[in-house]
Amino acid sequence: MEPHRRTADNVSAPNLNLAGVADSVSRLNAHRPDPMDVEAFHAASERILSTVNTVIDGKSDAARLALTVLLAQGHLLLEDVPGVGKTLLAKTLARTIDCTVNRIQFTPDLLPSDVTGVSIYNQSSRLFEFRPGAVFANIVIGDEINRASAKTQSALLECMEEHQVTVDGTSYRLDEPFMVVATQNPIEMEGTYPLPEAQRDRFMARISMGYPDKDAEIEMLETHQSASPLASVAAVVSAADVASMIATVQQVFVSQSVKEYTVSVGRATRESPLLRLGASPRSMLQLLRAAKATAALDGRDFVLPDDVREVAEAVLAHRIILDRKAAGAGETPHSVLRNILSRLPVPQDAPGSRAAAVAGSRNR
Repeated sequence: MEPHRRTADNVSAPNLNLAGVADSVSRLNAHRPDPMDVEAFHAASERILSTVNTVIDGKSDAARLALTVLLAQGHLLLEDVPGVGKTLLAKTLARTIDCTVNRIQFTPDLLPSDVTGVSIYNQSSRLFEFRPGAVFANIVIGDEINRASAKTQSALLECMEEHQVTVDGTSYRLDEPFMVVATQNPIEMEGTYPLPEAQRDRFMARISMGYPDKDAEIEMLETHQSASPLASVAAVVSAADVASMIATVQQVFVSQSVKEYTVSVGRATRESPLLRLGASPRSMLQLLRAAKATAALDGRDFVLPDDVREVAEAVLAHRIILDRKAAGAGETPHSVLRNILSRLPVPQDAPGSRAAAVAGSRNR
């Protein structure tokens, strides 16, 4: 059975039985996709970014980071005050890909079963049938995720980490590619629940949108007042294309010195007296994946230390917790990370390509 394509802004799900759900796993899951060549990868990424940038004015860096997270097989958290385009960015990115998309509006009365699905007894067949929740899609948009209770928020933990959902002792695989794009308002705003550390650690990166500059805001008033530009957005790549782009990113070479540098960044956060919670081992893996995607978007097949530095704040800032004295002194997670990155020595012997690394090992 082909996956059910849905773009509705609700959490209702198709009525499928257990066998139907097992058969609904995408054909993309059955084999490993082939990587794209450099030209095809560049063309596909440019199509996605140009489409997103026609809708989101003045936020090209946010659009690039969102694509980076998608290609690194991560999940994205968009955090800022209401009205700056968080949901619009999530919707636009989802619409550029011809795949299944679901949107969940998180509210205080949302139940975990609305997210994951529920088993319902069928009186005619006298069997329990599983009705998938809204999480059964390639891209899941969780709007205002921190307005739901902690119990509902935790329903996303398994699917974000293991790409599966377990209900009544039965596990159901999610289609690939799979990505959660969640938006949240600052915790000091009314009606919000803070995301627990375990939930934040599942998100590869966090973006703070910020207000647009004057020219971008004027452009928005001229182009958005009559109709939403989102209405004209069409898919520019397929789910198979995205899977091939992800396979390309996975082939990007990482030298030993870059790996050691990445670990040094994480260990420095754990040893910093300004922090009471440093970066987790999971975050090191996600930092390196994001760096590989950054290198691929720059047209390289190898990672430089600068790639790690470029995404370090977006990947790590939402995972670390300041010491109370540091917070009282005006420090922020971003300022602490910048200080750490400025002090750490950058390796100068990172090989320029896989071929160079192989040649170097032969010479030794």
